[in-house]
This record gives sequence, C-alpha cells and structure tokens, in this order.
Amino acid sequence: MKLKDKINSFVKLGEFLSQLDQDSTDFLLHKLEVLKIKIKEAEISNNWFTHESVLNSLRVLSCQMLEENFDAWISPYNLSETENEKRVLIVMAGNIPLVGFHDFMSVIISGNKAVVKLSSNDKILFPFIWEVICEISPELSERLEFIDDVKERKFDAVIATGSDNSAKYFEYYFRNIPRIIRKNRRSIAILNGKESKQELEGLSMDIFLYFGLGCRNVSKLFLPIGYDLNQLFDVFFPFQQIVNHKKYANNYDYNKAVFLMGGHKLIENGFLLMKEDSSLQSPVSMLYYEFYDDIKKVNDYIDENSDLLQCVVSKENLIKNCTHFGETQKPNLWDYSDNVDTIEFLSSI
Repeated sequence: MKLKDKINSFVKLGEFLSQLDQDSTDFLLHKLEVLKIKIKEAEISNNWFTHESVLNSLRVLSCQMLEENFDAWISPYNLSETENEKRVLIVMAGNIPLVGFHDFMSVIISGNKAVVKLSSNDKILFPFIWEVICEISPELSERLEFIDDVKERKFDAVIATGSDNSAKYFEYYFRNIPRIIRKNRRSIAILNGKESKQELEGLSMDIFLYFGLGCRNVSKLFLPIGYDLNQLFDVFFPFQQIVNHKKYANNYDYNKAVFLMGGHKLIENGFLLMKEDSSLQSPVSMLYYEFYDDIKKVNDYIDENSDLLQCVVSKENLIKNCTHFGETQKPNLWDYSDNVDTIEFLSSI
C-alpha cells in the first residue's frame, strides 16, 4: 500500500472523528453511532475516562489527522513506498484515552506491522478505532495484531510506555532488540506574573485536563517571589466540578489527610491542593509550586532535569523552546514523546 494511501486512510479517520461535534453526519454513520456506545463503555471500564475526556482525545486526534499536518510531519523523511515485514511491538499506556495511538500510526506510516498490547485501562476504544480504519482501507487489515502476552514472541523492535519500574523490566526483557522505552515524565510551567487572563486560563487546561494524569499535564509551577496565588485560584475556579468525580475526590481527601498529618503546609480551594515543594511529580489533585528569584536558576533546573520533563509551559520571551499556555495536550504529529523521533527509529530497524 502506497504511503499516500496510508496517509489518506488516517485523514479519513480524522474526518470520521470530526463528526462527533457536528449536528449532521454522512460518513460511516453506522460506525459513528457505535462509537458513541464505545465511549460510554470506556467510562464504565475505567472511570477516569469520562465522556468529556474521551471526546477531548478524539478531537485532538481529529485535528492532528489533516492532510497538511501529515505533509509537514512526513516530508523530512525518505520513507519507502513498500511495506516492511518488521514486527514492532507497542506496549500501550492507559493513563489517558488512546495515548498510544501516535505510536501505532507511526508504525503503520513507516511501513511496518504493529503488534499491540493494550493497557487494561484502555481496552475499549482502540480496537474500535482499528475497525473503522479497516473499513476505510481494508488493505491495512493485515498490518496490526493484538496480543495479551509478550512472552515467547519474536519482535524486530519495541516501543513500550509505562512507569519507571516497568521501564526497568522492559529495558532488560527487550535488551537485545531495537527499542524505545518511555518512563514517567511530567510537565512544568514558569510564570513571571505578567501573564494575561487568557494565558492563565490555558494553564488551567494544562493542569486539570484528564485529571492531571498525563505526562503533558502541568504538575509544578515556578513562580516569581511575591506572586499572588489568588490570581491562579480565580482562573482555576471554573474547574471546581472536578471534585465531584469520585476517584479524584478520593485522591483529594487522601492526600490532604496524609500531608496535614505530616505537618506540611497546604493551600487549598476545595478541589485542588497546592504545596510548596522542590519535587517534580505531584500526586493527583495536588499541584507543587516553587518560588524563584533568578530565571537563570529555572533554566538550569530545566537543563538538569531534561530527561524528566515532557513540556515546559511559559512565555516565549522567558524560556526557550517552550509550549504555549493551553497547548500541552494538543501536540503536533511531530511533537514526539520524550523527544525521541519515532519515525526515524522505525525507519532504521
């Protein structure tokens, strides 16, 4: 199957997903009705995957899969027009809906065969999306295989995403084959006190979307000394309903009790805990912050912890190579996880 045809298949998938936000539909209407059912099933299977969270993930995919985006993404590479028989294992994470889709799409676009091990937390949506792709382009039906157990299987390469602990296992188990092993990463934001209300509202999305479970979610803030935290609570207020989610509320209550019993000073607003802390990875329902008096020290921190950071959110004139406010969960096709070029890796195996 030619590269152009594969790209066109994903473009059509994006068109199909875009119909979720339209009043009228005319493309794969029967599949669209099933997708709405699958969205409900996904929430029943994993309560973190709320209807709005799943819809947001599908909207992001739809916006990514435009022809002009594929042209910008793929044009720098010299991809072969012939299919490759290399079997690439993808061990998908399940922290946010369809988080492993980009890896899968990269494997298909690069001409390889995807062997997918789904996360138990995200096992409803991807198989259905694959059904839609196969209906759009039946020629792709042989390019994916689902498996439950990676043992006693042979793979030519692996892309695995998980926790720091599981990454150690993956590194050892797949030590003899080409691999991309992703560990825990988090994102930070650096403010200088001159942010507009619109920028701070975007920061709120970066913090609260998907309940903060994604590596692209901001888990820590760097604030100039003297920064008034009330500026943040004002823009955070529209997300107050998040505490009505049972799992989030349980985390909120648990973390509040644990940190207060430990004698830690907390600031709270009824749905978010804020703690001054030098650590990077804050628990669910909590946001760490740290004050700075010299932006150079913050840049040094970024350099020293680059292997732990996914996104750095800030103004362009404050931090180089930053992500814009409100854009962390809207990556482009060429915004690779852990800054590892997946297409280049797949082209080299």
